[in-house]
Amino acid sequence: MSTSAVSDAQLALSAAQSGASVVREMFGTPLARVEKSAGDFATAADLAAEQTILDVLRTARPDDAVTGEESGRTGAYGARRRWLVDPLCGTLNYAVRSMLVAVNVALRVDSGAASRTTAAAAADPFSDEVFWTDGVRVQVRRNGTDEAPAPSAASRLVDLNLDPPFPHAPGFRAVHLLNSPDFAEHFRPRVVSTTLALAWVAAGRRAAYVTDGGDLRDSVHFAAGIALCEAAGCVVTGIDGQPLGSGTGGLIAAADRQTHTTLLELTRGGVGGRRRGRHDGS
Repeated sequence: MSTSAVSDAQLALSAAQSGASVVREMFGTPLARVEKSAGDFATAADLAAEQTILDVLRTARPDDAVTGEESGRTGAYGARRRWLVDPLCGTLNYAVRSMLVAVNVALRVDSGAASRTTAAAAADPFSDEVFWTDGVRVQVRRNGTDEAPAPSAASRLVDLNLDPPFPHAPGFRAVHLLNSPDFAEHFRPRVVSTTLALAWVAAGRRAAYVTDGGDLRDSVHFAAGIALCEAAGCVVTGIDGQPLGSGTGGLIAAADRQTHTTLLELTRGGVGGRRRGRHDGS
């Protein structure tokens, strides 16, 4: 089959798998670091995985633009189709030999009035799972077989991203939820440092994910995970409950409406500094 005949979703999956293979092979080896900013760096594995992913994408879609976490923007600036690549989400984990990482690939297509993610994949290099979507359905590929997961809040587990920046501080920071009796009444917190958690929400392994921050839809870190959650039917909004890109930024991705409503009330209580009431609509 020619590369042009491969669907965008299958290409995203293949590209993520190729990057995950590099990440897995280089795990635990001595890795050179490239300093980017205070407390932020890339490793040789980030760079190698990104180059492998770019090679896959450019071979199959030479006219598409690409934004890579490490290499930046390439291709026509106003291109209608742009791939967003995060070759190793969780570099800090990886550098200390923790396996909680993800490889994210997403395609944003500009339709003129708006843009949307039409294909995305998030690969877990160490479970050999790839969560992928064609923009309509979500699948998990494991050992060459695809399964259709379903979101579920049954676990009550909510992942919180505690990494800076904190644009809503001091009114709200995700860490405030850890101290909230109301949060503990409904949920059990987990703290992550990789967007693999968004794939877990789409697959029913987490009830929700909450992070502060700016507009995340076109982020190389978040685009794939957001697309997975949206295609799975999760409730996905900004931290203020507004559609992504129209509010004050941040993200709440929840398995269902009830979970989202409860978390939104908690975050609004923190943002506005108001006394929180019961979470039954009263």
